[in-house]
Amino acid sequence: MLNDHVKIMALIRDAGEVIGRKKLQKIIYIAKKINFPFQERYNFHFYGPYSEELTLRIEEMCNLGFVYETKEKKGGYYQYRYTLSEEGTKFLSISSLDIPKLKEFTLDINEKSSRFLELVSTLLFFEDLTKDEMIEKVHTVKAKLNYTEDEIADAFSYIDELRKMDKLS
Repeated sequence: MLNDHVKIMALIRDAGEVIGRKKLQKIIYIAKKINFPFQERYNFHFYGPYSEELTLRIEEMCNLGFVYETKEKKGGYYQYRYTLSEEGTKFLSISSLDIPKLKEFTLDINEKSSRFLELVSTLLFFEDLTKDEMIEKVHTVKAKLNYTEDEIADAFSYIDELRKMDKLS
């Protein structure tokens, strides 16, 4: 039952901290898309792929005292920080979870901005389309973000890098 929770806790541990609910959603979605064993179901939402299951699991882990969710006021909005608690660390230490390359992936992707991860995850959500159709979709569903050609090219390059990482495991 807690196996899916343990995977999320391991990712948070490996990151050190994840700043932002949206960022955590995107990191796990992208991890799932490049074949890390995350099970959460995603639908397309205002900020791109979103999983209600992941939201509930995070809430459960916070309620169990395994994950700390710290709410900070940032100007006109709140930002959330996720870190693994001491109890979460103890719980992970008795788990037999071993996901090759998860730490390498997590450290790399956690350095990216939420804006960039929103673009990458949106492209991955529409990966069954042609490249031109994917770009057109981004310009349609993310019109307000005004992604540049360079940002889109960087996102495609990053997806290629991630897929190479998957092949090495």
